[in-house]
Formats: sequence, structure tokens, C-alpha cells
Amino acid sequence: MAVKIVKAVRAMHRKADQMRRAGQRIALVPTMGDLHEGHLSLVRRARKVADRVVVSIFVNPLQFGPAEDFAAYPRDLARDLERLDPCGVHLAYLPEVKEIYPEDFATTVGVARLTEGLCGAHRPGHFEGVTTVVAKLFAAVKPHVAVFGQKDAQQTLVIQKMVRDLNLDVEILMAPTVREADGLAMSSRNAYLSPEERREAPSLYRALMLGKNMIAQGERRAPRVVAAMRDVIAPLCHAKIDYIEAVDAENLTPVAVLKNSVLLAVAVRFGKARLIDNAPVRVK
Repeated sequence: MAVKIVKAVRAMHRKADQMRRAGQRIALVPTMGDLHEGHLSLVRRARKVADRVVVSIFVNPLQFGPAEDFAAYPRDLARDLERLDPCGVHLAYLPEVKEIYPEDFATTVGVARLTEGLCGAHRPGHFEGVTTVVAKLFAAVKPHVAVFGQKDAQQTLVIQKMVRDLNLDVEILMAPTVREADGLAMSSRNAYLSPEERREAPSLYRALMLGKNMIAQGERRAPRVVAAMRDVIAPLCHAKIDYIEAVDAENLTPVAVLKNSVLLAVAVRFGKARLIDNAPVRVK
């Protein structure tokens, strides 16, 4: 059975109300399309925790900076729907930009503090765009649960904070990162990589695993772990490092001494592609 498509907010409201009246638990998987196995793993997680799965596909202009890749971001709606068809998705929510942001749109949603470091420091306004569109998706789809990926750990923590602060009745789940055979985290932006850049890109994963192993072997000085991770990536011809950090896993502030739960996080540019990855670590 082909995935049913909904484009208008009002129509999505009606579908959501019908499902809720029937006592069905709704899961939302928000995406920007160009679906790959990472996205489909989120769909499978959603199916395990809900009766009905809605996947949204919307390339959100509000989370792209002026010099970023909004116009070039990969789009292939027909292929996306083909990939969703066998996955048990009940609805694909495909709003147009004018449906999400009409001409008189004047409201945004922002989360302080958690958005100040890591990607927030390098992409001003990005997370305000993310939280605004996710709040609008929640309002349209009315999900009981929404599923996000560990690769975008900062984004997921920011959305969890938004949900708590605004008393939204949505459970936020974080599913594991899905990787290529060589460790590279799956991402739509991997399509931008040249063959040479693609050979270097798994260095992010190698650096994270090195840092994680150093901690497992007893290293507790964050600067030493970060320096060792940097030594994996910095010598590469095509890599331009945005950040390599060890932060507290809950508040995302940099730490000097590694204890409790930490997040090793990296962001590196390879030509047109800005790749992010991370590894959560529980310090014994």
C-alpha cells in the first residue's frame, strides 16, 4: 500500500485527531528528506513504540544560514516515498514552505544555553530554526512520541529541553547513529564528498573511537583526549576542523576533567560538506 500523503496543516490536524480518537499512539519522525538507512532506522524505532508512524519531509529554510546549502540540499521526493513505502509508514507529511511560514509569520522558538556551544557557536540562528520548525511539526502532527538520531545529539537535547520548558506532551527518543562499513555516520551531506574527501571522512569516527578508548584506559584529562583526537584529523589534506570537544553530556559545557557522562563531539568540513559526529561515554 502506498504511503498516504498530507500537505496542509488543517488536513494533518484532522488525520491526527482521527488517530487519537481511535486510541492510536502516534510517532513522528521529522526529516528533511533524501532518506537513507539512518532515517529508516528511526522509522523502525518509531514503529516499535507507536500504532501509527508519520514521517515529515520538509527542508527547513529557517535553520540554514545565508551562506549555507539550502538551495543545494539534496531533494528527491519520489525516491523518498519509495523508500518509505515498505517501512510501515502510515502518513507522509509534506508541507510547502508557505504552509509552514506564511507571509506574516512572526514567531520563533528559542532555547538558551544548550545552543551556545558546539554547532550553535558555528551556525548562528541554526537551532532557533530547528526548534521553531519542530514545534510547528508537533502542533500539526500531534504525536505522542518523536524519534531523533544520536548523530544530531545536540539537536535532540535542545528539543528535549524545549519540550520540558513548554510542557509539551511529547516523548522524545534518541536512536543510535547508523554508520557505513568504515564508520562514517550516514548523512545526506555525504553526497557532497569527492572521492578523496570520502576516503578521509571516516577519520571522524576513528578520532571518536580513539578518544573513547583513551577514557576506557583511564585517561581523565579532557585536553589530552581532545588533542589526540585532533591529531587524527588535522593532518588530512581536505579536513577543516570546526570543533573537537569533550563536553558534559547533559548541559554540553566543556569539561577539563572527565567524569560521569560526557560527549565527545566533532564537526569537520570537507569541501562543501560539513560533517558532524559524536560518541557518548560513561566514565567509570
